[in-house]
Amino acid sequence: MKIISSPLELKEHLKNIKLSVGFVPTMGALHEGHISLIKKAKEQNEMVVVSIFLNPTQFLKGEDLEKYPKKDEADKKICSLSGVDVLFFPQTSDMYGVDEVSILAPKVRGYVLEGQSRPGHFNGVLTVVMKLLNIVNPTRAYFGKKDAQQLNLISLMVKQLFMSVEIVPVDTVREKDGLALSSRNIYLNKDERVEALKVASSLRAASAMVSKGILNSHEIADSMREVLAPLEIFYVEILDREFNPLLHVEIGNTVILVEVNVGTTRLLDNIWL
Repeated sequence: MKIISSPLELKEHLKNIKLSVGFVPTMGALHEGHISLIKKAKEQNEMVVVSIFLNPTQFLKGEDLEKYPKKDEADKKICSLSGVDVLFFPQTSDMYGVDEVSILAPKVRGYVLEGQSRPGHFNGVLTVVMKLLNIVNPTRAYFGKKDAQQLNLISLMVKQLFMSVEIVPVDTVREKDGLALSSRNIYLNKDERVEALKVASSLRAASAMVSKGILNSHEIADSMREVLAPLEIFYVEILDREFNPLLHVEIGNTVILVEVNVGTTRLLDNIWL
């Protein structure tokens, strides 16, 4: 595995590559969810590039940038054992200069759900993803379905800016008890870890209602909120795949999303129906 920190060096390294390239962008603290992205990239491409970059522009003032888990050496070993060909490991000074050009999230889709409580967050996400895609110029790029809004906005950016990369969604990986894997799970203490299971339980309750033919969105959302109580709920939403509100679940075109605070830890999850 080759490790490169310079964007220009990576572009030069990949410039004459004639192989299909799968790209997995991450912020580090790798877990089984990230490994599933790497595995999918290896299945579908001849070469795999992973980036580890803790992007400061997607953190708002007072958020957890400084305490976000860092496991650099462990991450490198995971990438090596997973068969990654190139690990891109830049520093902030490699990725950002002064008087930066920025990508702005859509005025509607970028400021609802997570964007409502974190205004400007998706500006930072889209800006860094644009930079990374331009550096790597991959055939395909892989993103987890757990961050469904992020996935939707990145797909929209690629479509609207006529970028020649295929965005590949990958299913959420969960613990045995149902908790969606997240680098932020490390923040949860023992009691909070138990409380966090309400998130997956609320989604299972929603799925059970749909399987019984209950498709009314308000009825499903109300039931989910009962399961989530007394957690602080940022949102429970039932949307179509383009993130428009649905009055009734449409099988094959629905995402049910939830975001909560467990203690001081923000957790989000969803199911695709």
